[in-house]
Amino acid sequence: MSMHTFAGWTRAFEAEVGRRSARGEPDWAGGARLAGPLARSLQRFQVGEDGDGANLIRKADEAGDPEYAAAVRLFVAEEQNHARLLALLLGAGGMPTIAAHWSDSAFVRLRRLLGLRLELLVLMIAEVVALRYYRAVAEGTEDPLVSEVAARILADERRHVPFHCLRLREALGALPGALRVLVLAGWRLLLLGATAVVVWDHGPALRHLGVRRGRFTADVMRSSVDVVADILGTRSLQPSDVAPAVPRDRATVPPGRAA
Repeated sequence: MSMHTFAGWTRAFEAEVGRRSARGEPDWAGGARLAGPLARSLQRFQVGEDGDGANLIRKADEAGDPEYAAAVRLFVAEEQNHARLLALLLGAGGMPTIAAHWSDSAFVRLRRLLGLRLELLVLMIAEVVALRYYRAVAEGTEDPLVSEVAARILADERRHVPFHCLRLREALGALPGALRVLVLAGWRLLLLGATAVVVWDHGPALRHLGVRRGRFTADVMRSSVDVVADILGTRSLQPSDVAPAVPRDRATVPPGRAA
């Protein structure tokens, strides 16, 4: 594995820090209208985003690629910023955060039992589901603050998926081709199971946003086809090929393959 493969990603994450600072904060003072089902759903996603990432950072350090380890630290910082944004959004809607949720606790325990390669496969399940979830929130709400926060997070998630795909391409590259295909077929089955849990747990919020459970599931599984193709294929996954961040003048959802 090239020691410079992830240097571009490190620069891209650093550039995003600057763009985020220049753009400034959403208008928290204007408040937000949060329906009960959506507020409870956002509380659970906020818990999932809120972590120090120490276990992932340790494994990235042990992998022996300093550029990748640096990029992982910046990725973790973006995830922590998502938790901050969601906490402030809940506060703007008069809702508290919650300390824990069973789904996040189970997910974290599973990830910590595994090495870097398998942890990333589990992490990618959450990332692919998050793509569809934040798109649903950004498009399905009439509240401008909710839409803006969801669109900002979605723009980050669209960059995170190819970042992880690149590392998984290299991590799985040592396996025989047939075994790689088998591993990723198993990953898609796990993704389907996780998506079923999400649509059951967040079903009321999805209904509020105008997204049927079957449609949500189908969209997630359709996007996973592109993810598998990128892990197995040769398409460039460097930052120049990644969708840009949310435009500064309005909170739109940027185009991308994996939505």
